Amino acid sequence: MRDLTAARSPPLIVASAAVRALPPATRYVLRGDPKVRSAAQAALGFPVPEIPCRAGGGERAALWLGPDEWLLIAPARLASALPAMLNRALHELPHSLVDVSHRQTALAVSGPEAATLLAAGCPLDLDTSAFPVGMCTRTLLAKAEIVLWRTGSLEFRIEVWRSFAAYVSQFLAEAARGII
Repeated sequence: MRDLTAARSPPLIVASAAVRALPPATRYVLRGDPKVRSAAQAALGFPVPEIPCRAGGGERAALWLGPDEWLLIAPARLASALPAMLNRALHELPHSLVDVSHRQTALAVSGPEAATLLAAGCPLDLDTSAFPVGMCTRTLLAKAEIVLWRTGSLEFRIEVWRSFAAYVSQFLAEAARGII
């Protein structure tokens, strides 16, 4: 049997005044039609957005990634409860529910220079008029694919594959040297 110890240990993150690792979370990718979205929202008790590039919720959240795709994020303590709730609600509906908790980790980028710091490697316009609080999207940060979610006027959440977490945090640390 394969040893998964390395996959369970937290990735090396270079923390700074503007960048910090977020606590472990459980993550699922849910795919389905509007009936699946509605049933999932009713079962989970928090918004599952139908508006493109928007996130609903707080500690437990759903991020719209595509016309039939959402990233569901919840505290690690809900690792078994989340799929149980969804399986009961969705058992008769065609859908896909995939646990991607092992694949990803999260970073918070915050402070008055958060958007400027991210702009060092992200091609998006991160001004609040173009990328308001609650907006999320897949994008690139330098050479790494990320999911970027603006959680506050001065705070962003980055969902990144574990194998790129050290690279992303080191990139942000280096970019911060010239900004912060």
